[in-house]
Amino acid sequence: MLKAGDFGVLAAGTATVAALAWWAWFAPSGAADTALIRAAGKIVHSVPLTRPQTLVVAGPLGPTRIEIEPGRARVQADPSPRQLCVRQGWLAHAGDAALCLPNQVSLELRGRQSPYDTLVY
Repeated sequence: MLKAGDFGVLAAGTATVAALAWWAWFAPSGAADTALIRAAGKIVHSVPLTRPQTLVVAGPLGPTRIEIEPGRARVQADPSPRQLCVRQGWLAHAGDAALCLPNQVSLELRGRQSPYDTLVY
């Protein structure tokens, strides 16, 4: 038989787990200030997210076009067959990344605070 105090403990535990899950998955990370662009595993561009620009990065399948605006960046076009990195849309937080694996091009945003110690792919 559960008593009134048991329901209170159960409710408090449920609320704690829900709050921790939200914080772990949805709490925003720091703002990004730099875009790191890699091709074939090597850094080809490191650009600040302060002014609009478009970069073209060569990959084995063809060119990947990366669009940068103040505070955000995205893969605008890529020759990869499934277009997964294009579908990522705009990236704005430190630690966000778009990987164009068939074309071996990646876009990663960095900032003062990152939710990860390292990113491996």
